[in-house]
Amino acid sequence: MMLVVSAVTAAGLVFAQRGAASAAKSGFQGEFQGMLAASHAVQDVRDAALAERCRALARRPRIHAALEDGAPDLLYPSARDEMVDVMEAGREPAAYSLHARYYRFLDPRGRVITPPGPEEAGALAQKDEARLSMASLPDSQQTGYLIRGEGDTETVDELVAMPIVSSDSGETISAIVVGFKTPWAGGGAGGIRRGTWLGGRLAFPSLGQPERSAILGAMERAVAVPGPAEGSFEVPAGGASYLLFYKLLNPGSVFPPAYEVSVYPLADLLARQRRLLWQFGGAGALLLVGAFLASSLVSGRLSGPVERLAEDSEENRVHWRRAEAALEMTSRELQRSARFSADASHQLKTPVTVIRAGLEELLAGDHLRPEAREEVSGLVHQTFRLASIIEDLLLLSRMDAGRLQIQFSGLDLAPLLAGLLDDLSAFPDSFGLRVEADIAPVLWITGEKRFVSLILQNLLENARKYNRAGGRIRIGSRAEGGWAVVTVGNTGAPIPPSSQEHIFERFHRGAVGENVPGHGIGLNLARELARLHGGSLHLSASGGDWTEFELRFRLEPVAAPDPSA
Repeated sequence: MMLVVSAVTAAGLVFAQRGAASAAKSGFQGEFQGMLAASHAVQDVRDAALAERCRALARRPRIHAALEDGAPDLLYPSARDEMVDVMEAGREPAAYSLHARYYRFLDPRGRVITPPGPEEAGALAQKDEARLSMASLPDSQQTGYLIRGEGDTETVDELVAMPIVSSDSGETISAIVVGFKTPWAGGGAGGIRRGTWLGGRLAFPSLGQPERSAILGAMERAVAVPGPAEGSFEVPAGGASYLLFYKLLNPGSVFPPAYEVSVYPLADLLARQRRLLWQFGGAGALLLVGAFLASSLVSGRLSGPVERLAEDSEENRVHWRRAEAALEMTSRELQRSARFSADASHQLKTPVTVIRAGLEELLAGDHLRPEAREEVSGLVHQTFRLASIIEDLLLLSRMDAGRLQIQFSGLDLAPLLAGLLDDLSAFPDSFGLRVEADIAPVLWITGEKRFVSLILQNLLENARKYNRAGGRIRIGSRAEGGWAVVTVGNTGAPIPPSSQEHIFERFHRGAVGENVPGHGIGLNLARELARLHGGSLHLSASGGDWTEFELRFRLEPVAAPDPSA
């Protein structure tokens, strides 16, 4: 009996330890994939903006004139003024900047037309300039990469080649190749390190030589076998283990294939697994000692209870496994939902950015009639509304995934509320609303200004939208105990009792607001941000002709005024 109890307990602990270790590994890989997905979504938006900028450059009239008139010696001098807003202007751009490092034009044979001097089109070594040439002019946009320098001075440039089509014959007469700094040149976020593999060469300045050699060998083996354009695997390098992800950056391009290489150290995962091993080992030792003592005392006369104890133990393990499986499934569903929301919002940013750029380009022209210009201006305004909705969805997905970081500091509500009231008065108001304010002259809280402003903006915007003609808005602030209390009330139709418990639900649109523009996430976003600040937001009153919300924040302990003063 003692051996049976000991064996069952040990087996249960082994299986539990393996399950916990596997769950920790899956969660770790999920974090890595989530950070990469967010980074790639932002990069897609940047690449769309780069393509649009190069497309606009290829249509510049002075560049066309120099090419179509057969005056290549005037090409770069003519292009210098057209390219002034694209070049870096003598400063190092940020990681996601759209400024270019250099540009070159190609002749009808696809060869680089060398500029008169580096000041005309950006400095570029002769051997690097030769790599911009093509076998023939491209018919569509091409993307490529160029590794320059050696060792610590090694850099990677992203190349965008855009064909230049003759306005007379419709044929491709040249191409412009623009070099930009890659967004991951400075490393990565969240512990991820990023580099580029190109033509058997690995540009990865943030890694030491042993790690680079190991990862270079692993990448050469991975790309040598035909397969998918991306993948991931574990690789030992420099005495440590890494999770490596690679992705083809320019599929279908005439430039040589280049791969993004991202690595994430597994030291944290290994530390978690070691902690789990020690925890389960200690628990197992205690259980085994207890089982030995219990079985030695009761094995002679209480074999029956011991057998029932073994049955109960097996039943408990079954329930535990079921509960663990249910929790894991729920966790995966939540992660999938948050990831979908974030990815969908990121993907929406690209078309909205492209639409806005096209509309603004139309407005910049002088061929539109006044009524058409007014309609296009209205469409531009709608793209800003779409961008606002997308930003709210991104913020909600970050909160759902637990990745929203708030930088707490002392914040005085008085000037913040005064500024928001000034903004409110600037709205074109067809209701003839009257605003009443009873704001404490000094009221310090602990929070982040950007998110506190967002909460208050949502409440004031609702008070304005759901009001009646000739109504009023009242906003007040006061210190109450250890809390800063802000109340926002407005006249208008009350919220029905049946809808009051649902108004903070996401995308809820009650009967009161069915004719009011909005997307139903403002109150939910405001309440979640208030909770993250350690405060609260609730509906304090709604009846007759008055509706009022109460918002609470914790007072700043140092800057809070002394009531006895």
